[in-house]
Amino acid sequence: MFQTDIIEKCKQHNRKAQLQLYNQYCDGMFMVANRFVKNSMEAEDIVQEAFIKAFSKLHQYSGEVTFGAWLKRIVINKSIDVLKSKKEQLLDLDEVHLKVVDATNDDWLVDDLITLDEVKEAIEKLPDKYKYVVMLYLIEGYDHQEISQILNITEVASRTHLSRGKTKLQELLIPLHHGTRS
Repeated sequence: MFQTDIIEKCKQHNRKAQLQLYNQYCDGMFMVANRFVKNSMEAEDIVQEAFIKAFSKLHQYSGEVTFGAWLKRIVINKSIDVLKSKKEQLLDLDEVHLKVVDATNDDWLVDDLITLDEVKEAIEKLPDKYKYVVMLYLIEGYDHQEISQILNITEVASRTHLSRGKTKLQELLIPLHHGTRS
């Protein structure tokens, strides 16, 4: 009976009752979310969003299952949504094939054995004047006019830095064979 009274008060937007219900379930729901996402900050966000959704949809709660079970389902769905979102972001990153044009303007695709992390590491090793142009052009998708404005350099300098940066990047990305670069 006690649980039903709190839920009825929550349906009437009684903040005290909502806080009471939140305090009763927040720790358990946090553990559920954290088991899914394995990140306490994300789990906290999920719990907050789940409670917001639960309070806004409380009129749909019929009492066929316990409030805890109903809320847990919301938390699990929110957790899965976060995981799906992360997976989509990872897929987007994994599917990136950097296309690099060398000095002779022939297309050169980064070897499939080279990971995205290795490409990022190689870009980080470039001298700054090349690194920023390469990042802005290859990763962010800016053109030379935009890069020249962002970095306060001429378009000619942007093209030169990109060409030299890509040449250095190619050298850094030659796959390792038997412990030595071939």
